Amino acid sequence: MSMLRSIFLRREAGIAVMIVLFCLAVGSVKPQFLTLDQLRIILLLTPLIMIAAMGQMMVIVARHVDLSIGSTLGVSAMMSGMLYRWDATWLGFDVPWWTGIPVSVATGALLGFFNGILIQLFRLPAIIVTLGTLSLYRGLTFILSNAKQIDRQWIPSELKGLSQTSPILGIPWIIFIAFGIALLTHWFLNHTRVGRQIYAIGSNPVAAPLRGIRVTHVTLMVFTISGALAGLAGILYASRWGFVNPSNTGSGFEFQVIAAVVIGGVSINGGVGTVLGTVLGVLLLGCVAAALPLLGIPGTSQAAIYGSVILIALLIDRTVRQQGIVSLKRSRA
Repeated sequence: MSMLRSIFLRREAGIAVMIVLFCLAVGSVKPQFLTLDQLRIILLLTPLIMIAAMGQMMVIVARHVDLSIGSTLGVSAMMSGMLYRWDATWLGFDVPWWTGIPVSVATGALLGFFNGILIQLFRLPAIIVTLGTLSLYRGLTFILSNAKQIDRQWIPSELKGLSQTSPILGIPWIIFIAFGIALLTHWFLNHTRVGRQIYAIGSNPVAAPLRGIRVTHVTLMVFTISGALAGLAGILYASRWGFVNPSNTGSGFEFQVIAAVVIGGVSINGGVGTVLGTVLGVLLLGCVAAALPLLGIPGTSQAAIYGSVILIALLIDRTVRQQGIVSLKRSRA
């Protein structure tokens, strides 16, 4: 009985309950929402957010924030898209389709590292730095592409196939990639020294150096990983949608990612958060996005709905935490 109680007092339990209640509420109005086809739609809406949210989670746990993650995705996707276009126009030989993946990931990592340099070495606030690089990287996307879209014919069919199917029950590879990244992140944060140091820095950045933690190195690593994962999300964006547009690729993406992380119970004060909670936060946003067309709600209302879901999820999370504190006090008494 005590084990069952401890499960329901976990931060993730409130988000799981929120997902179930939301799905049941929508399903009561639109029964087709509770079908396997709709589940596939929800899962296809989540991989890009889930991958980027893993990096954003580490940044926020370390008591920072990355507002440039959407623009980083845009630059990375454009770099890989331009590689495929150069393949046919400039290079004069066929480039293997998978070469876009390391190009995109490396581009994102470089941009994330630049964020970390400005933040850590120059002691600048992360929210101000990444707000600036959000616009800087978006402008860079236009400069690199000469404001031209990478059209569908330039994206290799093998890359687009990652978002269409796989030999495993026909589930697209992109979904397996997203959950694989989540599992790797869980292992990294919970079973490596650096992972534990990220939590230590977020919990008490003043005491962290006194414990021998190299705060500068860890912070640079966190932002570099976040950028690299945004880069991976960028190449998978090209796979998912089949084009890269300099004006809207990744636009507003940072809001979705931060919303998923906060909904998942990651504290904006740092030091607290789990991969499971973040995954649940992503799935909740996927459910909301999938429900909008069925309910006839215009896409323009999506931001307002996201905001409402964030507030409700935070209230549930706060209630769960307070119950946990009360339970802990009673057990000690």
